[in-house]
Amino acid sequence: MGIRELLRPRQDNFLRLIIEQATKTLEGMEALEEYMRNNDRETAKRVVQAEKEADELRRILVDELNRTFVTPIDREDIFALSRAIDDILDYGYSTVDEMSILDVAPNPYLRRMASLLKDAATEIHSATLRLADHPGVAYEHAMRAKALENRVESIYREALADLFQGPATSEHIIEMLKLRELYRHLSNSADRGDEAANVITDIVVKMA
Repeated sequence: MGIRELLRPRQDNFLRLIIEQATKTLEGMEALEEYMRNNDRETAKRVVQAEKEADELRRILVDELNRTFVTPIDREDIFALSRAIDDILDYGYSTVDEMSILDVAPNPYLRRMASLLKDAATEIHSATLRLADHPGVAYEHAMRAKALENRVESIYREALADLFQGPATSEHIIEMLKLRELYRHLSNSADRGDEAANVITDIVVKMA
């Protein structure tokens, strides 16, 4: 068996782990979108569990990266893509966690943003599945994810503007501060989705 055959199994691990991360992130964002519709504690637990499992996958990937000399794509791109995909769900988890702590119920803005973030996670997941064999298709999925990020940001700005339309009472100001943090978490999640899409498009260009 030659050196190429010896290295191949570990090289394949990276794409497999990236796909597993994207799968787990999609599961978590689907649960987040469902939570915004039903405000159910058990659904919130699914977001938390997905985040924990995704973190473990990232730890494994980083460990593999540290122990592997030859990688199928640039190690910096592997690391950056893994981090961005992980952050998408991290901010989803932070949203659910703080909604519980701050006792905030889902509102239409949170529901709309979570729905778009689920769609973006779907596109990122699809891109990772197609990256090895159909990079052109992966690129198209990444571009769709970027377009969804723009839509989330538009709703984010709309939601912030709406916050400042309320009465200048202490109750409203407290509610405004709570919601602003939650909106920011979802906006940050969208930013990380955009970052993941950018890394994927960079990888596709290098593969050409």
